Amino acid sequence: MTGEERRQQLLDVARTLFAEKGFDGASVEEIAHRANVSKPVVYEHFGGKEGVYAVVVDREMHNLLAKMTSALAEEAHPRMLLERAAVALLDYVEGSADGFRILVRASPVASATGTFSSLLNDIASQVEDILGVQFSSRGYDPKLAALYSQALVGMVALTGQWWLDVRKPRKEEVAAHLVNLSWNGLSHLENGPVA
Repeated sequence: MTGEERRQQLLDVARTLFAEKGFDGASVEEIAHRANVSKPVVYEHFGGKEGVYAVVVDREMHNLLAKMTSALAEEAHPRMLLERAAVALLDYVEGSADGFRILVRASPVASATGTFSSLLNDIASQVEDILGVQFSSRGYDPKLAALYSQALVGMVALTGQWWLDVRKPRKEEVAAHLVNLSWNGLSHLENGPVA
């Protein structure tokens, strides 16, 4: 194996282990054992458990942020943007369940890109910009865009955590219900939002 192939193998093994056991439950010994290498190989590539964990978290954060940014990048009706963002998060949860488990689990080690909370704040900032324009054009106070963006992003993120384990209903239906609640509010919920 080349050095880069070995590094990737160790990251893949560590990612699975961190998702299963969390940071505290994983060990360099187990990473090495599962990768069929000696502990010094892990230390050589990452300096220890904290180093490999930081790389795994950074990769997951970049992956999720790229998906969310892409979902919000094109101009569209705000309801469509909300639906795109919800589906993007649920796509990530579905396609990278291990990565999502790692991100939402508390850890004593901060990654270079921050924490899941800081990632959600980055996404909320993008949503705030979109909402601010929409609020202004509709005569609402644009200063409230920050509050609404935090509420929307938090609602979608917590629902993503719940859906990670239950996987029902299907993600398009979950996204439709999130959009229904956030768009129509409790007093104007549609009986059957369209997915």
